[in-house]
Amino acid sequence: MEAASRKDKYKARDPASRRERAKQKSAEQELKQRQRAEIYALNKVMTELEQQQFEAFCKQMQTSSK
Repeated sequence: MEAASRKDKYKARDPASRRERAKQKSAEQELKQRQRAEIYALNKVMTELEQQQFEAFCKQMQTSSK
């Protein structure tokens, strides 16, 4: 059991595993940034659409009340 524990500690110090973990962390950060940018872009499009629909509704209410 103790030997397995030593191997795990050695693996954690292994430069290849460190690089792999750093690479994975970097990929996760890039994914999060891309998702965030997509969410902001979608939010902008939805806000513009909502504004257009509201303006159309206002025009419709003005013409129907006359």
